[in-house]
Amino acid sequence: MAKVVFPDHLQKYTKGVKEIDVPCTNFRNLLTELNTKWPGINEVLEETAVAIDGQIFQDAWLEEIQPQSEVFFMQRIEGG
Repeated sequence: MAKVVFPDHLQKYTKGVKEIDVPCTNFRNLLTELNTKWPGINEVLEETAVAIDGQIFQDAWLEEIQPQSEVFFMQRIEGG
């Protein structure tokens, strides 16, 4: 199980859920599990930066997620 944390801007998609434990082995599997719970959320999360155990990824599609990991979705800020 990974602990998934959603910031304020994503809670409208999760119906107010701030954090949830999700069974998963990698980021792709995590998105599938979350999309099962909240259909359509994967489209939003694919465009969102993510930190897995404190390491930030702009594209975490193939990243493994170890048991007891913390996954934090965050708003992507483009430089300019």
